[in-house]
Amino acid sequence: MRKGLSVGRDLGLDGVVDHFTLSGDDAGWLRNKTGATRLGFAVQLKFLTWRGRFPKMRLELPPDAVEHVAKQVGVAASELGFYDFTSRVAKRHRSELRDLTGWHECSKTDLVKLVSHLVDVIWHDERREEQARAELLRQMRVDLIEPPTAAQIATIIRSALHQADDRAVAEVAARLAREDCPRRLDALVFTDPTGDSEQDDDTASVDGDGADEDLESVLSDIKSHPGNVSLNSLLDEISKLKQVRAVSIPAKAFTGIGVQVINAWRARASAAAPSHLRRFSPEVRHVLLAALLFQRQREITDTLVELLNSTVHRINARAEKKVTEAFVAEFTKVRGKSGLLGKIAAASLGAPDGSVRSVVFPAAGGEKTLKDLVAEMKATNAEFARSKREVFKSSYSNHYRSGLMKLLGVLDFRSSNDQHKPVMDALKLIERHKDSSTTYLPLGETIPLEGVVRKDWMEFALFTPDKGPKRVMRTVYEACVFQALRDRLRCKEIWVVGADKWRNPDDDLPDDFEVRRAEYYEKLNKPREAKVFTAQLQAEIRAELGALDTKLPKLPWATISGKHRNGAIKFTEPEPQKEPKNLRKLKKAIRKKWGTVALIDILKEAALRTGMLKALAPVGTREAIDEAKLLERLLLIAYAYGTNSGISSVASGEHKHTEEELRYTARRYLTAVGLKAAGVEIANATFAARSEAVWGQGTTTVASDSTHFKAWDRNIFTEWHSRYGGRGVLVYWHIEKGSMAIHSQLLNCTASEVAAAIEGMMRHATTMQAEGNYVDSHGQSEIGFGLTRLLGYDLLPRIKQINKVKLYRPSREDEDTYERLADAMTRPIRWDVIENNYDQLIKYATAIRVGTASTEAILRRFTRTASHPVYQAMLEVGRAQKTIFVARYLRDRDLQREIQEGLNVVEGWNGANDIIFFGKSGELSSNRRDQQELSVLALHLLQTALVFVNTLMIQDMLADPEWVDLLTDEDKRALTPLFWMHIQPYGEVRLNMGRRLQLAQPVPQEPDPEPTAA
Repeated sequence: MRKGLSVGRDLGLDGVVDHFTLSGDDAGWLRNKTGATRLGFAVQLKFLTWRGRFPKMRLELPPDAVEHVAKQVGVAASELGFYDFTSRVAKRHRSELRDLTGWHECSKTDLVKLVSHLVDVIWHDERREEQARAELLRQMRVDLIEPPTAAQIATIIRSALHQADDRAVAEVAARLAREDCPRRLDALVFTDPTGDSEQDDDTASVDGDGADEDLESVLSDIKSHPGNVSLNSLLDEISKLKQVRAVSIPAKAFTGIGVQVINAWRARASAAAPSHLRRFSPEVRHVLLAALLFQRQREITDTLVELLNSTVHRINARAEKKVTEAFVAEFTKVRGKSGLLGKIAAASLGAPDGSVRSVVFPAAGGEKTLKDLVAEMKATNAEFARSKREVFKSSYSNHYRSGLMKLLGVLDFRSSNDQHKPVMDALKLIERHKDSSTTYLPLGETIPLEGVVRKDWMEFALFTPDKGPKRVMRTVYEACVFQALRDRLRCKEIWVVGADKWRNPDDDLPDDFEVRRAEYYEKLNKPREAKVFTAQLQAEIRAELGALDTKLPKLPWATISGKHRNGAIKFTEPEPQKEPKNLRKLKKAIRKKWGTVALIDILKEAALRTGMLKALAPVGTREAIDEAKLLERLLLIAYAYGTNSGISSVASGEHKHTEEELRYTARRYLTAVGLKAAGVEIANATFAARSEAVWGQGTTTVASDSTHFKAWDRNIFTEWHSRYGGRGVLVYWHIEKGSMAIHSQLLNCTASEVAAAIEGMMRHATTMQAEGNYVDSHGQSEIGFGLTRLLGYDLLPRIKQINKVKLYRPSREDEDTYERLADAMTRPIRWDVIENNYDQLIKYATAIRVGTASTEAILRRFTRTASHPVYQAMLEVGRAQKTIFVARYLRDRDLQREIQEGLNVVEGWNGANDIIFFGKSGELSSNRRDQQELSVLALHLLQTALVFVNTLMIQDMLADPEWVDLLTDEDKRALTPLFWMHIQPYGEVRLNMGRRLQLAQPVPQEPDPEPTAA
């Protein structure tokens, strides 16, 4: 939120006409006024109806709005300069306008009513101050109340949030009491749950780590994080889930309570030691603990599903590795076969027109040698598969079976599709016989095989005796069932009761879609009629294919021909452009002017200028830390996490804060939600501070890509990445042209980058209007093109194998229309498939837009079930959109360079990661997912702080007469605020709040009194 006084900017024709056009009644109120007084009265009136308040000074008025009003009242716009908005005349005008319009100043009675209204609206699902403020100002407009001072508004919001939390706590506490839950909850924190603990709570340390926290209590077990993929981790998580269920939190305890509110309660319970929880009132303690258990039950359930999937995958991967090593060691039966290929190749090149019998056979040592080799390979392949199944079955039955069988006892698997009934029946069957020690499943049982046992396992699973019917090997069948279960879980055809990530896929869709269908279509800017949508898409394909077909002969970088060896399209990438020399001079001049600046000072400067660290709100309701001390601690903590140097290292620096104090503050204030909000604040502040003369007009495109971070691997999230050759995690960045990160995500190495790219575009929450997304090949797919078309922004990828891309025809009638493109073209788009499923496409796109489902959840449901009709429709939309993009990309050199430059920005950002995240060799040194995420978000904050300060430094430098005309257009094109030659990231941390960088202040602005949505 920017503070100070807002400066009016032009609204544009539509805004001026909508908000500053005088009505007949308005004109009547001006009859007795002339000159500057007439114009001043009129602009005050229209500003009031536009903003819900009066302007404080002339600078707040949009210049084009003043011109528009001046023409209507017949007074020159320059006359407004003679109207003093603080004069008695202006005050009298405001009083007159209040009488005429019904607007009035906020009274004490109004304050009470507004607080009451706000509590009624937000108590069950909202705790964000900005959203509460938006609702408050909206209601003030409805009631024609002028906003009071900023301090009074803040007081109203604080009071309403406090009362809202009290009401929500009382409601949930009453529900818990009706189910006799308080006694079981108190048993988690009291040695004697029937009475008060006699333990001295004052013995708890400032870190919140009382002696009772060190005990192996049920509560500490429930709070603990999962280990790596292993049988022990599986058994530990099963034990945790049983402990949570033993408390029996009522299923409807939190019905109607928003996720934000539950998360806030859970965060308070997580941060508090048992000794602190005992100090709370019984109602608050019960609600906090219930929220913790409610959320942990879902998380542990998700973890168990992840462990199931990972365990089955691990058994398979290790079996393949073991068998591969054994087969490689024995790969010597046909003597000299390693040299056969070379001999055959040499002979073939020497006589390219000869027959196989006359050239190849002699080189190989005769036909018999080749027959022996083929026979050996066939036998080897069959034996390899057979051996792999043997090892899989052995590993399962000897080690993992006990844990997987116990898992079946605690998870409730469901499916809404009868097609998967065989797997569901198979699960019930193996659970019934989990304690059996027999080799075969009983003869009397109905044993599902089709859809459960893969074809290559069927022979291994069945035993045919000399007499009698075939028998099913029990442990082999169990192994097959778990493999089938994993496959169905990963595409959400089977789901788990009580899970979040692995929940019923029907819950991913907005449940009010039928009621709000028209609104949702409008939000996506899509026509209600399916044929209108397909007609628009078809017209675009024709236009782009036609343009490429016409221009292709004149394109030196692209040709299309069936004669090309590796795909029909032959394409030459644009040459990379070098950094202009003037930019190197500029960076050196900046270092000369400001010297070498410590990274902690960069962070401090950004925090003081933007107020971004105010977004780090405490997880509790009361805090007694002095504001100045708190800011210093938060700076040190953000630096410790963002550089990966750690709190212990930072605590030894030159400042007044102990390690214990820093750890306590980190536990209370450092949250993923807060760091994300701080990142949004600094991004918005950077956009507001940018000079258009230096950076040009704001961009509407962002580039996104992932980078790999090494990470500790005693957890279920860290994975091996073949491309990077090591264990770790991915961080997926969204960076706009000016090197400002608007979003970051921590991902598993196997996560979908297509989903991550879409998620960042939908959830970045900054003021930037992102309309296009540059991605690398991993960030695009046909499904990705389809979703982005529906969501209303352009997917702009750099496609690695563009030579093999196929262009889809608009219709069958266009078979001979694009002759020059024929070798790269394929079948027509199936428009009927899109039209038949159009409403469902909008429903899934809406789920992503409003956040009822993550993009990953939608993709997981579709990508593994190619027969799903909505998936097929999404593919057809994607193929159409991809054809439009590729046709445009091939003919537009500027677009090619634009995408290349955008992705270069991300590569530059990733390069800065290594400089800033220097501690512990850049390895994420925690096995806790939440701590890894905090480190990544703090790195995001430090790097955006560097970009913010560098932006101000560049603008200061270019304002110097020596530099005003020095930069060329080419220099400005390549200008970036992401550089660090003047930064000192290492060394002892010296925090001096009195030492500031000499920089021009960004234009100060006050919070807009209008709600954001308005």
